[in-house]
Amino acid sequence: MRAVMVMFDTLCRRFMPPYGNDWVIAPNFRRLAARTVQFQNAYVGSMPCMPARREIHTGRYNFLHRSWGPLEPFDDSMPELLAQAGIHAHKVTDHYHYWEDGGATYHNRYSSFSFVRGQEGDPFVGHAGEINPAPGERHNGVQPGRIRFQDHRSQDFINRRQFTRDEDMPQHRTFSGGLEFLRRNAGEDRWFCQIETFDPHEPFFVQEQWQKHYPHKWDPAEVFDWPGYQRVVEGNAAVEHIIKTYAALVTFCDQQLGRVLDCFDELDLWRDTMLIVNTDHGFLMNEHDWWGKCRMPFWQEIAHIPLWMWDPRQGRRGEQREALVQTIDIAPTLLDFFGLPIPTDMMGTSLTCVIERDVAPRPCALYGIHGGHVNVTDGRHVYMRGPVITTEQRNGPLFQYTHMPTHMRSRFSVEQMRDWDKHPGFAFTKGCPVMKIPCGENLWFQELETRLFDLKTDYGQTSVLSDPAVEARMTGLLVAAMVRAEAPPEQYQRLGLAAPSGKR
Repeated sequence: MRAVMVMFDTLCRRFMPPYGNDWVIAPNFRRLAARTVQFQNAYVGSMPCMPARREIHTGRYNFLHRSWGPLEPFDDSMPELLAQAGIHAHKVTDHYHYWEDGGATYHNRYSSFSFVRGQEGDPFVGHAGEINPAPGERHNGVQPGRIRFQDHRSQDFINRRQFTRDEDMPQHRTFSGGLEFLRRNAGEDRWFCQIETFDPHEPFFVQEQWQKHYPHKWDPAEVFDWPGYQRVVEGNAAVEHIIKTYAALVTFCDQQLGRVLDCFDELDLWRDTMLIVNTDHGFLMNEHDWWGKCRMPFWQEIAHIPLWMWDPRQGRRGEQREALVQTIDIAPTLLDFFGLPIPTDMMGTSLTCVIERDVAPRPCALYGIHGGHVNVTDGRHVYMRGPVITTEQRNGPLFQYTHMPTHMRSRFSVEQMRDWDKHPGFAFTKGCPVMKIPCGENLWFQELETRLFDLKTDYGQTSVLSDPAVEARMTGLLVAAMVRAEAPPEQYQRLGLAAPSGKR
């Protein structure tokens, strides 16, 4: 038995032809849907990038206990469990966050790994001086020569100058590395290969030949492909440009996916090899008047994600499943496929039964980001529970529970580490006490009002539903899911919920 997981970052469901899009050119995603089971109700869990990847390893939510950070010593890691059972786990990726302080414990859980350099602000090309733009060239609306290279976006501008052909692009090289592994090991048994690309994450940089598929009016000297996580103020032309540029990058992703499908055909991997194609989250492109993700509520465009699976034991293809599934289900699905026990701390469920009979693995899906809304959906309604705002407290209390005090790109500061308490830990910390580190008020998040929506009548979430009975039912589901996730007591306090017995 073998398994391949192809993971894209920021693959928006609404741009996928198998999910109803009629203008994006993506024939290989159509081809994928015809060969696999497509999940209609797949949702994120912990957001954004590294919290989602921690879920892929551990099969449990983590956003209630800490923000972006490494795997913890007590975490069960799916690829590590595979490797310990004699199943070779290989990763090839251009997702550079794995090599930052906040992601540095993930790649070593695999038996082997390969890292492709150059995406986004990866500190790849050393350039010690000012950027020297071509005449008239602008980057994201700012003259690059006015930005020091230490600026994150400026580093991206330096990196991308190395990529003049499709074959140079980090995504293309990532897929080439993955295909090399598949071909080298086609005659071997018991392996897992994770081919993971940072694309189509912003910046939406792609070669001109792909952009030509989506003509629109835009000055090519104005390089605008990396909108900030903020309110949209740039106007309709900029919005169209971002949408078309993202679509061009999706079409390039589609070509790379086609290379994997061709390899499955060529080597007859469909016979005994599981295939999972997934993503971590979506992205707003003027929906709800926002760019990006994380700062604003997790609207459907961010939280409702595409997911496809092929299980050679069942042979189900070209079918759809309506059951509510999540990122936390990937680890137990792979462990189950290889006949390994699923650790008791994993909250996810193997999707084998969902593929076979469309059996719902859970009554609701919990999702969110540390310090933002705590959201729950039953597939029909979405309830976004925000903090209680008072004159004393705007978004708190909040604490990080960790053995690994690092942020995305840095360690916790000396000031942050001066005021922490020893906490006895949770069931999933396996008897290990943890640091309880105060966060203060996290004021980065916006629009934290509590909201309720009926997706059947208002999928676009344009009108808040006022229905006390539905809100009470969704609150009950939310609290039950938080209890199962061992949410710390202050999360109930922050959200204005009565803490269950023993949680005070």
